[in-house]
Amino acid sequence: MKLAAAPLAVLLVGTVLTEPRPEVQARAPVEITEWTVPWPSTRPRDPAVDAQGRVWFVGQVGNYIARLDPKSGDFKRFELPAKALPHNLVLDAGGDVWYAGNGDAHIGRLDPRTGAVRRYAMPDSAARDPHTLVAAPNGDLWFTVQGGNFVGHLARETGRVRLVAVPTPRARPYGIVLDARGRPWVNEFGTNKIASIDPATYQLREYALPSERARGRRIGITGDGMVWYVDYARGYLGRLDPSTGAVKEWGAPAGEASLPYAMAVDDRGRLWFVETGVQPNRLVGFDPRSTEFFSVTPIEPSGGGTVRHMVFHAPTRTLWFGTDANTIARARVP
Repeated sequence: MKLAAAPLAVLLVGTVLTEPRPEVQARAPVEITEWTVPWPSTRPRDPAVDAQGRVWFVGQVGNYIARLDPKSGDFKRFELPAKALPHNLVLDAGGDVWYAGNGDAHIGRLDPRTGAVRRYAMPDSAARDPHTLVAAPNGDLWFTVQGGNFVGHLARETGRVRLVAVPTPRARPYGIVLDARGRPWVNEFGTNKIASIDPATYQLREYALPSERARGRRIGITGDGMVWYVDYARGYLGRLDPSTGAVKEWGAPAGEASLPYAMAVDDRGRLWFVETGVQPNRLVGFDPRSTEFFSVTPIEPSGGGTVRHMVFHAPTRTLWFGTDANTIARARVP
């Protein structure tokens, strides 16, 4: 079912504070461990950790889902339907793996016990490329559709898919996260806006960032309700206050060419992101309380290539991410 976008409100941001860029040397590095994926050039990415500590990820180019046991180093591969080209995955409480079928316009559900896959097709042919998924506490899924210009919702119990059209043309909805009220927040990577959706009414609201050049790519929310984003085009970490629309920005350590991409929030409310415009890529930590970049770590030995998405696993206080250098990586945060 396709839903026309409900009446929307656009909050034009009138104020922005920009802090000077810090020095760029590596400091307070964290421990990074990498596992080389045994299937070359398959773009392993977007991992998630299950209750047994195993790490699930997609091979976007290789058309598979795989599982890594970090203790033994063993990998197991699950094949997907032809042309699925999985972009992202999440795990549910029952052990099933849900993925975004970026190449074939569907959300998929893999049962690891049998290898069976169930497809949930998009109800509109324009929604051709499901992108990034996030799970709600009740097991429902919200997801972005980048080229199709939608934000979607899949009800886990019924399989019903609903699409909300983004009103800004070619907005390229990209990163997505849920706040404490269950509202999705989305980067519009094709423009200088961030969007939110009311899950009860499906009303979409857009927040315009001050710089027309801003291009947020990934997004996170801290415990105080602030919305954080990485500006891939300009090389900034930004904070949006949803209640006032005020924006504050901090220049990434590597400068305008830093291309900040993967992003996550840890259990102490600190922001972590990866500068992909430098080689090796660098994992950067930022503390909102001190407003300082407190850690910069080169991703070695692989260099990272490009790190596109990252998750924080609270029980082990670790960050997990895939790299275009064909590795799965773990970073232990202080």
